[in-house]
Amino acid sequence: MLRWFQALLPKEDRFFGLFEAHSQTLCAGAGALRILLDGGDAVPAQCAAIAHHENEADEIAREVLLAVRRTFITPFDRSDIRSLIGSMDDAIDQMHKTAKAITLFDQRRFQPDMVELGDVIVETAALTAEAVPLLRSLRDNAGRLNAVAEAVTQLEERSDQLYDRGMAALYRGVGQTDPMAFIVGSEIYDHLEKVVDRFEDVANEISGVLIENL
Repeated sequence: MLRWFQALLPKEDRFFGLFEAHSQTLCAGAGALRILLDGGDAVPAQCAAIAHHENEADEIAREVLLAVRRTFITPFDRSDIRSLIGSMDDAIDQMHKTAKAITLFDQRRFQPDMVELGDVIVETAALTAEAVPLLRSLRDNAGRLNAVAEAVTQLEERSDQLYDRGMAALYRGVGQTDPMAFIVGSEIYDHLEKVVDRFEDVANEISGVLIENL
C-alpha cells in the first residue's frame, strides 16, 4: 500500500538537474587538467581553474545532500543518491589533488604518457556527462547506460597500461640519475591514474542504480 501511495506522489526532479550540473564541472575540470598537461606558462592558471571547478562541484554536492534530507519522495534510493554524488565529487577532488601536487612541485613539463592519461580523463568525464542525463529514464536508457559503463571500464584499463608504461619510462629516464625527479613524476602519475579510478567508481554507482531500479 505504501509503495502504491508513493507512486502517486510527484518525485523531486531537481536531483537530475544537480547531477547534470555536477557532471559539467567534471568536464570543465578534466578540460583544464588536459590543458595543464601541455605544460608551459599556462600551468598555474589551469591549476587555479581546477580549484574553481572543484569549489563549484562542492557547492552542488552540498545542495544534493541537503535536498536528500528535505525531500519526501526521491527519484531513487537516498543512499544511492548520496553514493552517486559522493563518487562524482571524489573525481573532481582527485583532479584538484593532482593540480595541488603539480603546484607543490612547480612542474611545467610532463611526460607523454601523462598527457595520454589526460586524454583518458577527458574521455571518461565526457562519458559521465553523457550518462547522467540518462538517469531520468532508466528503463528507456538501460542499454546505453550499460554501454557507457563498459566504455569507462575499458578506459580505466587503458589508464593502468599508461601508468605502467609511464612509470617504466620514468625509471629508465631519470630513476637512477635523479631520484627526486622520479619521485615527483611517480606522484603525478599516481594522481592521474586515480582520477580515472574515481570515474570508474561513478560508472559503477550508475550501474548499481540501474540494477536496483529495473
